[in-house]
Amino acid sequence: MFRARVFRASHLRSSMTSRKASNLPVLLDSAARSTVIPQLNNSGWKIVDGRDAIQKSFVFGNFVEAFHFMTLVSVEAERVCHHPEWFNVYNKVDVTLATHDCGGLSILDVNMAAKMDEFSLIKP
Repeated sequence: MFRARVFRASHLRSSMTSRKASNLPVLLDSAARSTVIPQLNNSGWKIVDGRDAIQKSFVFGNFVEAFHFMTLVSVEAERVCHHPEWFNVYNKVDVTLATHDCGGLSILDVNMAAKMDEFSLIKP
């Protein structure tokens, strides 16, 4: 299982693409991806075909558990200003993560995936 290990940009600084003068997130380069993608895959996250994004389906015992998960994620998403694409029907939440500011996967997505995995284990 992918532990809810939050990666800091400093952990991957040497393996991230060059940062422009702004503070916009940057795409994960191949060295960073080789570190985090296998861990994400082990936790059920998959690369989206034809897109630089990751996807996972979370299934809960009922709607209340799914909504509780979405509530926890929404508070974290606001805190870090990084919001998921998601779809909910009853006990299932389908999530896609990509950083629109840089056009693909960034450290923000890796960290959000870790938090979502952590939150999925918390029962209301």
